[in-house]
Parts: sequence; C-alpha cells; structure tokens
Amino acid sequence: MELIGAGRVPEVGLSGLEHELLHRLPSGVILVGPDGEVLFANQAAAKLGALSRGELAVDRLRLLARRAARGSGALDEHLVLPLPPEPPLRRPRTDRQPPAVRVRAVPVGPAGQVALLIDDVSEARRVDEVRRDFVANISHELKTPVGALHLLAEAILEASDDPEAVRRFAGRMSHESSRLARIVQELIDLSRLQGADPLPAAQPVEVSAVVTEALDRTRLAAQMKEITVVVTGRQDEVALGDEAQLVTAVANLVDNAVAYSPERTRVVVGIRHREPGWLEISVADEGIGISELDVGRIFERFYRVDPARSRATGGTGLGLAIVKHIASNHGGGVSVWSAEEIGSTFTLRLPAMDPRVPTAPAPQPDWRKTP
Repeated sequence: MELIGAGRVPEVGLSGLEHELLHRLPSGVILVGPDGEVLFANQAAAKLGALSRGELAVDRLRLLARRAARGSGALDEHLVLPLPPEPPLRRPRTDRQPPAVRVRAVPVGPAGQVALLIDDVSEARRVDEVRRDFVANISHELKTPVGALHLLAEAILEASDDPEAVRRFAGRMSHESSRLARIVQELIDLSRLQGADPLPAAQPVEVSAVVTEALDRTRLAAQMKEITVVVTGRQDEVALGDEAQLVTAVANLVDNAVAYSPERTRVVVGIRHREPGWLEISVADEGIGISELDVGRIFERFYRVDPARSRATGGTGLGLAIVKHIASNHGGGVSVWSAEEIGSTFTLRLPAMDPRVPTAPAPQPDWRKTP
C-alpha cells in the first residue's frame, strides 16, 4: 500500500470491507508490531505526519507503543507531530502549522501488537487558546472602566463641597459608563454573530437604506470633528442578507473612519457592482493609516492600532471583529487597503440580488381549505 509522503508499509490480513473502513476513518490508525515495525497505517495517519519512510515519524510514538506493549492497558498522550510533506504539484503554503494530536496506544494481541489511534486536536487547541485570550482581554477591558468609575465616585464624595469638581468628575463618570455599556453591547453582538448560521433570514435589502441608517448613527461624531461624509456609486443596489446586521457593519466602518481621521477631512462611502452576484460597499478615509505590521491583525478581537487614541474615543477593539463576522455570515468578506499618513479603505463584499431574476411572491393562503 502506498501512502502519501510515508513510503511503503506492509499490509496485514484485512478483508476488503475492513480495509475500506479503516481508510475512510478520519482518525489515524497505525498497527505496530512487537519490534516497533509498522504493520498497517491508514491514509489519515500519513496525512497527519505520523509516518516517515514507512516508519513512525516521532520517537515518542515508538516509546508509547513499547510502553503499551509491556503494560496491560491503554495509554493516552498529547503530541505535536512534524509537518507532513505536501503533494509535489501543490503550491507550498506558508501558514501551515504542525498538527497537535491526541494519541491512544492500545494493546491488541498476545504477540505484542499495539494500535495507535491518532486524532487531530489542532482546531480544539486553537479554540482553547482563543478562549483564554478572550477571557484575559475582556477581563482587562472591563476592569478599566469599572476601576475608573470607582475612583471617580470616591473623588465626587471627597469634592462634595466643590460644585465645579463634582460636575467635572460626573462628566468623566458618564464617559466611562458609556464606554462600559458599549463594551457589553458589542460583546453581546459578537456572541450572537459567532453562533449565527450563514445568511440568517436572508432577504433583499436596499443598500441605500443601509447606508442612510449607518450615517445617521455616526452623524453626531462626524459633525463634532467637522468631517464630511460623501456617498458615491449606485444607490439602487440590492443585497441579500439581514438588514440590521448590514447596518451595524457599515456603521462600524464609518465610525472607525471618523474616529481615526483628523478634523475637517472627508470620508467616502462607495457602492459598486463589480461582478455578477456580488456588490461592494467601501469606506475610505484620510486618516492616520495603518502600518503593514498591523494590517494583518486589525480584525482580531480587542486589537487596536493606537490604544491611546482608542481610549480617548471610547473604542473597544471589537468593531472590526464584528464587521468580519457579519461579512462571513453573509458569505462575503471584508478587506483593507491602507498607507500611513494617507488613509485607509475598508471594503465589504456582499452577495447581491440579480435584478433580472424576480423574487418569488409569498405563498397565498387557500381559503377553501380553511375549516
């Protein structure tokens, strides 16, 4: 039997059905003889990188098999395997990570054979790391405004006979409480989006209505900085999706553009139909821009290019993560172009309704069947 990237491995006595079943398993299966030789391995084991030239690729696997052969029970261990070789005609990927696996070694016969059962737990480990980072980040983000509110409340008590100081501290308390409320609301929005199915309740949505509502939400912030917001492109485009989510996505992009732009500059919201079945909503600003090191991370939760500016504007670092999830739920995507001291352009790509294909009318009840 030829295994991809593993060399040749001798077969053991298997019926056709058993052979087919083992090769279709998503888990890696390796049968090891009493001397450590590989008697059988399925395709999944080879793809995970557990084999090299027909032998076990990691010394730890050999030790685990020997220990299981000498003992009477199964052994369980987590390992990181080497990267398996890619097929020769495939373009090499630069983002590959060594697979993290769970290996169970089970004695299967009186002659000292051991079955190694290998499951890929890389995704589960990645999710755990994301969860730990999320808990650490949100703990820090919530502690900051809560601590500030506590200190401001103490300051107000001590300055109760100074009306000017009380007004100043009360204004700061209002700012911090608004920031806390925004963090909580965006966490709720993000948790809902992460659990949503693609295109939840997809309906035709007028893009002009989405942009109008998004600009209404950000109008006050733009006016305070004397920033002009201009809408260009076709106003009659129709997207397929959830209107409330799309308004949130566009509003977050515009709000981000206003927050990171100098006073008396311009933000341009563009609408265009680049290819059949897809439309794009872009938001371009004349702001501080984003460095090449930061561009790849700006859609991560709580990641902020300029933490000091984010604290001043009340930013939570969740707005672009929410945009990314909304785009993903709609089957689209979001991208960014940016240059420092020149500005940034965020582009939201969404499925569009083809105007040549009429939507099916809603079914009408048949009153003759009504009891």
